[in-house]
Amino acid sequence: MTNDREWGRRALLRGAAVVAGAAATAPLLGRTGTAHADDTAADALFKAGKFEQAGRAYEEILKSDPENLRAARQRGYVGLLANKFADAEKYLTTALRIAPDDKETNALLGDCYIRQDKLAQSAPCWRAAGEEGYAQWFGAVRGRPYEIHGDVGRARWLQTDPMPVVEASLNGGPPKRFSFYTGAPNLNLTASAAEAAGLTPVYKEKSEFEGTVIWVYYGYLDSFALGGIELRNVPVGWSSTESGADVSDDADGLIGTWVFYHLLTTFDYAGRSLVLRRPTPAAARKVRSDAARAGVKPLPIWLSRDHDVSSVGSVAGSGARVMGVNFGGTSGEAAAGLTGDVAERLGVRTDRDRPIETFAHSHPTVTYPCYPSEIRLGTAVANDVYCESDPNMPVNVPWPYGPGFDAIGRFSHCFFKPFTITLDFTAMNLFIARGKAA
Repeated sequence: MTNDREWGRRALLRGAAVVAGAAATAPLLGRTGTAHADDTAADALFKAGKFEQAGRAYEEILKSDPENLRAARQRGYVGLLANKFADAEKYLTTALRIAPDDKETNALLGDCYIRQDKLAQSAPCWRAAGEEGYAQWFGAVRGRPYEIHGDVGRARWLQTDPMPVVEASLNGGPPKRFSFYTGAPNLNLTASAAEAAGLTPVYKEKSEFEGTVIWVYYGYLDSFALGGIELRNVPVGWSSTESGADVSDDADGLIGTWVFYHLLTTFDYAGRSLVLRRPTPAAARKVRSDAARAGVKPLPIWLSRDHDVSSVGSVAGSGARVMGVNFGGTSGEAAAGLTGDVAERLGVRTDRDRPIETFAHSHPTVTYPCYPSEIRLGTAVANDVYCESDPNMPVNVPWPYGPGFDAIGRFSHCFFKPFTITLDFTAMNLFIARGKAA
């Protein structure tokens, strides 16, 4: 199997749905979690999603053992999950001093730098992590990436299913059709859209997907205009077959999390639109005040593997647990996905007579329809809705293929249809409310 990050880059334009989030082996029904014999208490807290507590525990380890690579790296990762960049840099550079060639530390620090638009600074980290494509790509940046022009924009959806589609302009050209998905990292284009925009790659690499040779290209887009907001100097990728043809014609491209975390982004499912704001303190205050008036409390979000968004939700009385939140994509009719034996442990009704042969995380898998009595994200609730259980997906996928912590599943496209969701990547909060955005 190919590396999951590489698979994601190639397959996203084919409309493949990447199942984000992993289900828990940690306690689901209110029992107290304990570490395995080979785990530290800090690791057990981290795996259970108790990130602040885990951070303090890793700090205690470092007080008595300042050369502990894992404790330093994990403490840096805890900071990175919450976009606390000073903390992340402090501890990840400490881990790098202890083990300069450690690939995981270099990848985490590279991610820390790109989230702050320190792209050139990230290049040596990516090279040390074995990601030559990223190293060449980010090392070639000129000027300030993701330069925002405009204050507020709204992009109406041309369609909602099987995936939301909006219009955007590349380098001042005519409108193109774009899907979006927070299970994807960067902005991706088809080969024909990249050619029409006049793009030249700064790096390319040859790979293979399902027996087909794929060329993956990396470059920079001068202008990406979406709903009245323009981003300039945007890292972009595109793919083609060996002959130079498009890998997919479902849309002209796909907008990933990297674009959205540069903005104060509202996924207005109920109103079928994206609302995009420059992430100023004033804009964030308005979002918070509007939410408070509506009786909506902020939920925490965490960002792992450079693009995967998680928050706190519950399934069938599980209590508050870490869950993935996936906006956009082609997730079908399922409102949520449960992994491993979560459905069984929570007593969720599961229809094993109707298996679904599907594909996720670069692996073929078989899922089963299931119907939790309730799934909840904040005050957003759905009862007895169709979900899917994937017992073949490992419950806690370690780096580099997963975030390394437990989650009981993930919410997907269909769940959000009655709601409006705003993601604030500065304060790391999610606001969800029923109905259209104002």
